[in-house]
Amino acid sequence: MEYILISMSILIVISLLIKVERLEGRMKYMQYTLDQLANQSEIPEKPINDELRKLIKDGKEVKAVKKARETLGLTLLEGKKYIDRLKFYDS
Repeated sequence: MEYILISMSILIVISLLIKVERLEGRMKYMQYTLDQLANQSEIPEKPINDELRKLIKDGKEVKAVKKARETLGLTLLEGKKYIDRLKFYDS
């Protein structure tokens, strides 16, 4: 009986992980589409980007990630990627 419950639990977890993976893929595609639309329509950047660029320029990347996370509601990984994108596009 215990093996059946453990097996079912493992299958449920695997199913959930697959669904999360698919949702992340969809979100990345949506973000890409939004970025393209913003570039084409010349929507101004987020005002926080200037402050983040200044922190990056001053060598305060960790503070920039923290500020991006607080302001934009990002996870640590998302905040790091956001700052890396700002650095890449500015170089």
